[in-house]
Amino acid sequence: MKILFVCHGNICRSPMAEFIFKELVRRHGGDFTVASAATSSEELGNPIYPPARAEMRAHGIPFGPREAVQLRRADYGKWDLLIGMDEANVRNMKRLFGGDPEGKIRKLLSFADSTADVADPWYSGSFDVAYRDIVRGCEALYESLTGKPARL
Repeated sequence: MKILFVCHGNICRSPMAEFIFKELVRRHGGDFTVASAATSSEELGNPIYPPARAEMRAHGIPFGPREAVQLRRADYGKWDLLIGMDEANVRNMKRLFGGDPEGKIRKLLSFADSTADVADPWYSGSFDVAYRDIVRGCEALYESLTGKPARL
């Protein structure tokens, strides 16, 4: 299963989701390819935003160096799931891909039976709130894909 997490700039929420989900897989098992990307070009080449790194570090989530990359039209055929952090991400993905004919695009918190967005900490500064939402969504996603509960 190939999962791509998507947010606006690929420096906060989607890389946090990428590394949180990778840690769930490391701890609980599974055969997943996981990455993240941006819908915009604003942050291309930039590393994970320092407060996002600090939040992951505070919770013992390992992460490596990475640079923001932009979602491409061809990505629709490369990934099994394309998971946006908010409604704007979902809308932008559908616009780029010309829709979602295979039903691959979902919002992260939909896996936790919520219609809420993962609030963008770039604007709020609330990286702890974003972290909690992302963990909740990733745990629910993992359980929906494997049938096994997983907690960080």
